[in-house]
Amino acid sequence: MIKVAVEAALGKRDKVAVFGTDFGTADGTGVRDYIHVSDLAAAHVKALKALIADPKRCHTLNCGYGRGFSVLQVLDAVDRVTNQKITRELQGRRAGDPDSLISDNRAIMDHFGWTPQYADLDTIVAHALAWERQLEERG
Repeated sequence: MIKVAVEAALGKRDKVAVFGTDFGTADGTGVRDYIHVSDLAAAHVKALKALIADPKRCHTLNCGYGRGFSVLQVLDAVDRVTNQKITRELQGRRAGDPDSLISDNRAIMDHFGWTPQYADLDTIVAHALAWERQLEERG
């Protein structure tokens, strides 16, 4: 969602489709636990180190912030960060989409000492925007 919204802000897309406005959430749009790619990478490095230290031990852990943002909150964040309003196209809900998906990150924090560094939505969006701009510059 964040990548699509940032692409729309940069003119790579005409609009962003919002699939469903009838979810059981505060604003009616789906809520997800969006995670910064650097936090996700850091969690994977910690997991890899644990696997190297004890290759016979298996870990299945959730990685996220333990709280989510709705689709409209993400789009509002992109509007704030870019100081422009991206076009939203409201569409019907996709089959099977749950109201909310939020990870329970307590186990990864307890087992590996992983602490997210970029849990702020505007920071996540600003970094995604900077990355997309770099891609544009490279052609």
